[in-house]
Amino acid sequence: MPRDMVDKEPLPPRLSQVFQSLANNADGPVTVRQIRDALGDRSFAALLVFFAAFNLLPLPPGTTLVLGLPLMIVSAQMVWGKKIAWLPELILARSVQAEQFRALTERFIPRLIKVERFIKPRFWPLPDRYDERVIGLLALLMGTLVTLPIPLGNWFPALTIALAGLALSERDGVLLGIAGVMGVFSIVLIVVLAGTVTYAFHAASAWFW
Repeated sequence: MPRDMVDKEPLPPRLSQVFQSLANNADGPVTVRQIRDALGDRSFAALLVFFAAFNLLPLPPGTTLVLGLPLMIVSAQMVWGKKIAWLPELILARSVQAEQFRALTERFIPRLIKVERFIKPRFWPLPDRYDERVIGLLALLMGTLVTLPIPLGNWFPALTIALAGLALSERDGVLLGIAGVMGVFSIVLIVVLAGTVTYAFHAASAWFW
């Protein structure tokens, strides 16, 4: 049966289709509010993917501190049990020029489409009442790691959040398991990187003094 027809009712468009539509129709700055409204009732999962995707791109140092904050706000609401994503007006009003947004989507959407080919509803282990809370807790932990000023320490936590958001959007238990493994790896990596940076700092201080 085609994906877009279940009991003769169309399924919501995939995240790649939503982002592509936004990019195609953008005739001015694209705001976070526009993106949230376009995502509709899938806003939590999609916003996780959206904000995590920015953290996967090569950006100037310190940017993750700003981009990690929306991840923490969204995931905290999931843990709290909110049904509609709320973001501060300061974040909702943030915008990206249409050309920049298209450039970002041109890099991000092909990768997202490749991942979506392997995603489907299967082996979903979480009851509907608690799935967003559990994934929100994972995203909150990973979002906190994203904001830490550790070189190369934000990429794997951001990837974990993106995978968890995609898993939630399609109820894919296999992908959720992969996200969980990635989350454990992220924590171990952050501990190792933090220990290495701390050791190097103390060694340099001892040598200098």
